Amino acid sequence: MKIIVIGLGNYGRCLAEELSALGHEIVGVDNNEHRVNLVKDKLAVSYIINVEEEEALTVLPFSSADMVFVCIGENFGASLRVVSLLKKLNVRHIYARAIDATHKSILEAFDIDKILAPEEEAARNLVHLIDAGYNVEAMKLDTDYYIFRFTIPHSFVNFSVSDLQLSKNFEIRIIAIQHIYTEKNVLGISSKQFKTIPYTPDVMMERLAMDDKLVCIGKYKDFQKMWNSL
Repeated sequence: MKIIVIGLGNYGRCLAEELSALGHEIVGVDNNEHRVNLVKDKLAVSYIINVEEEEALTVLPFSSADMVFVCIGENFGASLRVVSLLKKLNVRHIYARAIDATHKSILEAFDIDKILAPEEEAARNLVHLIDAGYNVEAMKLDTDYYIFRFTIPHSFVNFSVSDLQLSKNFEIRIIAIQHIYTEKNVLGISSKQFKTIPYTPDVMMERLAMDDKLVCIGKYKDFQKMWNSL
C-alpha cells in the first residue's frame, strides 16, 4: 500500500519505519528538516513542507495514497488544522493521533476513519501487565474481547495444548503458539527468537516448553479467571 505519514516525531517516525519494513510505500512528511533526514533513507519519498499550509499540502500524492496518517502530537492546533485541510482536499482514509480526551473529541467531529490514542493503548497494556503480574500483552478488540499473548507459566510446561483445556474451562481460545529458540547473529551473539505456529487441529498435540508463548482470544474477565486459577 501507499501510505502518507504526516508528522515524523517519535510516534510518526516509528510508524513510518515499521510500515516501510513490511514492504509498504511510505511517504514521510514533516516541516522539520532534521526529522525528515533521520528517516529519508528508509522511506520511498520524503517531503519538508509546512503542513499547515493548504498550498503546500497539495504537492503530496493524495490521489494515489491508500491512507494518510496524521501523527502530530506535540502541537494540538497543527494537528486539527492538518486534518481540517485534508478533509477540505477530499483526502480519503484519514487516521489521526489524539494526545488527550479533548483532542480526541474534536477529531471525532471530522468523521475520519480512525482516531489513534497510543498513550491510552500503552497505559491499558501496562494495566493488563500489572494486573496479570506476568509477561502479558493485550489488544482490545471491542468492549468484551481481547487478544492476549503471554509467556506460559511454569504449570503449563511439558503439557500439550489439548491438556490445558482452556476453551472448555475458561472459554479462552488459542490462536497460535510461539516456540522459543536461540539464534546467533553474524557477530556470534545469541538472541531469543520465536517461531509462530498458527492454530490447526494438529497444534492441540504440541507440547509447551519453558518460555514459549500462547496467543489467545477471549473476554478479559475469563482471562483473569484463568490466570487466578494458576
